Amino acid sequence: MVLNNEFFLSAIDRKTWKIKAVPRLKTFDQKFGSQFLKEAPQKPGVYRIYHSEGRIIYVGKAKNLRRRLGQYRNAQRLKKHEKMRSIIRDAARLEYEVCESEMEALALELRLIQEFRPKWNVAGAFFFLYPLIGIRRADGICTFCYTTCPEEFSDFEFHGAYRSRRRVGDAFFSLMHLLKYIGHRVATKARVQGKYAYIYSFRQLSQEWDKNFTDFLRGDSKQVLELLILALVENAAARKGKAQVQVQLNDLVRFWRHEASVLSKVRTQAGVEAYPVSQKERDLLFLKYTHPKS
Repeated sequence: MVLNNEFFLSAIDRKTWKIKAVPRLKTFDQKFGSQFLKEAPQKPGVYRIYHSEGRIIYVGKAKNLRRRLGQYRNAQRLKKHEKMRSIIRDAARLEYEVCESEMEALALELRLIQEFRPKWNVAGAFFFLYPLIGIRRADGICTFCYTTCPEEFSDFEFHGAYRSRRRVGDAFFSLMHLLKYIGHRVATKARVQGKYAYIYSFRQLSQEWDKNFTDFLRGDSKQVLELLILALVENAAARKGKAQVQVQLNDLVRFWRHEASVLSKVRTQAGVEAYPVSQKERDLLFLKYTHPKS
C-alpha cells in the first residue's frame, strides 16, 4: 500500500486487519506542540523565532497573533508561502509578546530587527545604509557628498536620510553628470571616502544655485529641475547628448517623487524639526505616519 506524504501509518484495525492512515503532524505542531496555536492570544503582538543555536532568525508583528501564527502552521507548498515554510524549517523555538496596539507592535518589531538583524528580516535591518546627500561651499567651490556615514563629514549640510540606495544613488550621479554642463568640475576625480561616500566639487557654479539644491534635497521645491533644463537647453554638448540627459533628468524626478518630497511630507505631518532625519529613526517616523490612529 502506498500512502502520500501527508499520512503515516499509526495503527491497525484488528477487526478487519486493515491499515489505517492518520494525518501526519504538521511541522509547526511537531516543533512547538499541537496546543501552541490554541493558546496564542487573539491580540496585537510581536513574535520571535529562534534557531537551535539560540539566535533570533525572524521577528514579525501581528494584529492578531493567533491568526498570524496560524498562517505559518498552514503554509502550503506554494511559492508565496516558501518564506514561511523556510522559517519554520529553521526554527527551534517560538516566543511572542502581546502589545497594547498595532502601532506598539510595529515599533517593537522595528527595534528588534534593528538590534538583532535576523537572517530572514531585510526591511529595516540595514538602516545604517540609508543614504544622505550633503552640500558644502568654500572658496567659490560647491561640493556635493553622497554617504551613509554623515558623521564623518561634519562640514557638509546633509539632507535625508533617504531609503532607497539605488534610487538616491542614481539621482546623485545623474546630477553630478548634468552639472558638468553648467559648472566646471574640479580636476581631481570623484573621491571615494571610506566605503560608502562619494565627493564631487565644481567651480563656476554660482552661489545662487545653492538654495535651489537645498530646497530640492529637502523636498521643499523642485524648481531646480526647471532651472537645470533651461541651462541644459543652452548648452551644445547637453543638446547633443539629449537622450542621456533625459534619462538623468528622469532619475532626478524619481528621486523627488519617491524620496525627497515624501520625506518632507512625513516630517511636516509629524511636526519633526530635527534635520536631517536620523537613519535609525527614519523607519519609525514613517510607521507613525502610516499608522496615525494605532
